[in-house]
Amino acid sequence: MKKIALLLFSLIVTLSVFGQDTDTNLDEMKAELENQNDDTTNIKFKRKTVKIVEDDGETKIFVKKHHKNDWDWYWDDEDRFKGSWASFSMGLSNFVDKDFSLSRDASEQYMDLNTGRSWNMNLNFAQYSINLISDKFGLVTGLGLEWNYYRFDNDNSIQENVTTGIIEERILDSDWNVEKSKLSTTYATLPLLLEFHSSKYQHSGVIFSAGVIGGLKLGSNTKIVYKENGDKNKDKTKDDFNLAPFRYGVHARLGVGQWLVYGTYYFTPIFESDKGPELYPISVGIALSFE
Repeated sequence: MKKIALLLFSLIVTLSVFGQDTDTNLDEMKAELENQNDDTTNIKFKRKTVKIVEDDGETKIFVKKHHKNDWDWYWDDEDRFKGSWASFSMGLSNFVDKDFSLSRDASEQYMDLNTGRSWNMNLNFAQYSINLISDKFGLVTGLGLEWNYYRFDNDNSIQENVTTGIIEERILDSDWNVEKSKLSTTYATLPLLLEFHSSKYQHSGVIFSAGVIGGLKLGSNTKIVYKENGDKNKDKTKDDFNLAPFRYGVHARLGVGQWLVYGTYYFTPIFESDKGPELYPISVGIALSFE
């Protein structure tokens, strides 16, 4: 049984958004509502049509208004397909070799990372979603920023060899009591994802998303925090460090509602070809969707 009083109040509020003119009175609307017994009620006006739908215990009101010979649906977009890309996420990052191993050869041990202190952060601030099937399956793209803070496990850093131009280990001063040494990178990101929702309502149900992701390098630096003769010092160097200016990979996320876990693997090595160790960035973490 439809809750007539609540529907009438919602209907009046909805119509006021689209204009103050009314084409029928409350008695007529109430009579038409009472005469319809299914889960969908349609009320026709001179310049608009109102559809009231009861589904899964929730009541939705849709308004169709005439605009310059075109008709568009206006509704509370809670049940429209919206991707989960727009989000803030934080996790851990590391490198793997071509065999997906975290172990390093002796010549590349200076690239060993402290995974528990190597952070990956993402702010995905723009999103565009395209519904493909029943507001549950669609295509998602957008823009974001990705920061990685790679914490070296040993007391070393990296530098570009002035003769060969190849990235090599930077051996630090023996008098330095190193507290931390890291490589930081910033990339702009662009995804193209296929996303599935088990429910058409964004706040509930399982979400799975997967696809490709691209990146454009915006900046990079190394930072060393150390103590010398009791004084705390910082050594920060901004450089491109032969980092790949463009990169691409795969990205996936899985969760319920607004909370998801994510993972990213880049097919592009972190350094340009033949200008540093052949290592591939990976990251996993937790995301909070804005939708």
